[in-house]
Amino acid sequence: MTIELTLNNGVTMPALGLGVFQSAPEDTTAAVQSALAAGYRHIDTAAAYGNEREVGEGLRASGVGRSEVFIETKVWVSDYGYEQTLHAWDKAMGKLGVDYLDLFILHQPAPDRFDQTIAAYKALEKLLDDGKVRAIGVSNFMPHHLKELLVATDIVPAVNQVELHPYFTQPDVQAANAEHGILTQAWSPIGGITFYPGWGEERRNVMEDPAIVAIAQAHGKTPAQVMIRWHLQQGRSAIPKSTNPDRIAANFDVFDFELGDTELGVIDALDRGVRNGPDPDVARPERFAMVIPEA
Repeated sequence: MTIELTLNNGVTMPALGLGVFQSAPEDTTAAVQSALAAGYRHIDTAAAYGNEREVGEGLRASGVGRSEVFIETKVWVSDYGYEQTLHAWDKAMGKLGVDYLDLFILHQPAPDRFDQTIAAYKALEKLLDDGKVRAIGVSNFMPHHLKELLVATDIVPAVNQVELHPYFTQPDVQAANAEHGILTQAWSPIGGITFYPGWGEERRNVMEDPAIVAIAQAHGKTPAQVMIRWHLQQGRSAIPKSTNPDRIAANFDVFDFELGDTELGVIDALDRGVRNGPDPDVARPERFAMVIPEA
């Protein structure tokens, strides 16, 4: 069993996917195989993760047909610009070993070069028009980034993938997305980003939060399963990351219970409003300059 979400252009997407951020290339192929064997039909990767090739290898090794799996990847900032982003699609196709993408999104708003961000998005519109991608979107866009993008482009993003977990729920971003018919997709959906290297002095593990632990015990589930269910019941997409086959399977085992309204409210109330990942409004020129290799 799974939950399908309908994007604003009519394309359907499995709400729950496997994320492979910080999955070492040597671990990614097996993780994708494990996920597809467990029932996942949505894989999220990115050029900047350096493991698109291994995602493709995992897909082929799984025996699951290409048309059955929703593949999502991201353009890195160094490939922003109209022609550069069209070529970024070529690079992604070569590494993944597929001939179309289900969802292609911009990885960062890159406010220090937003004219290039706009040009990159216009390239996504061209790829969509040409049938090379089924849906397009963005990642880490705050409401003001969305406002600027919508003024300068023609197609409303189908998805905005942002940091979102019980300790950081970004209600303003969720509201802006909803206003424009953009699906909110959560990265770090179970709070793993609390261990993101280089951000945040205070590392609190949401998995150990007493409120979530209590809800998990009441349902005979794990804290991770409770958080994933919280996302799904509130209409979001979630892409938990793991390379452990048992945890990958457990993260998908969330369709046999339901959280009550009070429990959802308790989790919502845990929001601290503190970002653990990088701030999308802060330019990171050295990181943005990272070159994405050719296929």
